[in-house]
Amino acid sequence: MAAFTPGARQVSAIKAMIFLLGLIPVAKMAYLTVSGQLVEPLEHITRGTGDWTLYFLCITLAVTPLRRLSGWNWLVKLRREVGLFAFFYAFLHFMTFLWFDHFFDLAAMWKDVVKRPFITVGFIAFVLLIPLAATSTNAMIRALGGKRWQWLHRLIYLIAPLGILHFWWMKAAKHNFQEPIIFGAIVALLLGMRLYWKLRKPARAAMPARAGDPLT
Repeated sequence: MAAFTPGARQVSAIKAMIFLLGLIPVAKMAYLTVSGQLVEPLEHITRGTGDWTLYFLCITLAVTPLRRLSGWNWLVKLRREVGLFAFFYAFLHFMTFLWFDHFFDLAAMWKDVVKRPFITVGFIAFVLLIPLAATSTNAMIRALGGKRWQWLHRLIYLIAPLGILHFWWMKAAKHNFQEPIIFGAIVALLLGMRLYWKLRKPARAAMPARAGDPLT
């Protein structure tokens, strides 16, 4: 059975759809805030931007497993856009913390980062996302070289667990671990699949090649 392979126009249409869908959460948050429909707008925005950061991180991590399981190699073309949305919502999450919690008082913000562990790990995760977003262009891939670029972007394997830990500690105050457990299970599964394929690779390399065997 032939794998589904969309043309360039279809991929562009899918990217446009992802872009529009990716903006819906922030548009909804802005509308609810401006219209005064939220009892606690700061909490809603903080929670919403944090949740959507994790959603997009999980979707980004899911691209490679979906590509390998489905044979739809064109999915890789969508990963950059999804990853940039993860950074976009992480940036909004951080700006909510810096603006509304500390009114751009960098000294007070830094004191909070150092003092409170759940903010520390969240801040580290955000800082690690910055070079990934900054090097997402084709020009930066060429400048860094393919291998160096790939090694840099493997930081997402650290960023995602840090994001889960940030969420876990934030929920610990309310003894509500259901959502962090779900996010953690998804990230563990997606990273576990990568580890499984990596461990299988030497064994597959030692076997004689057969016609039609994938190289990766």
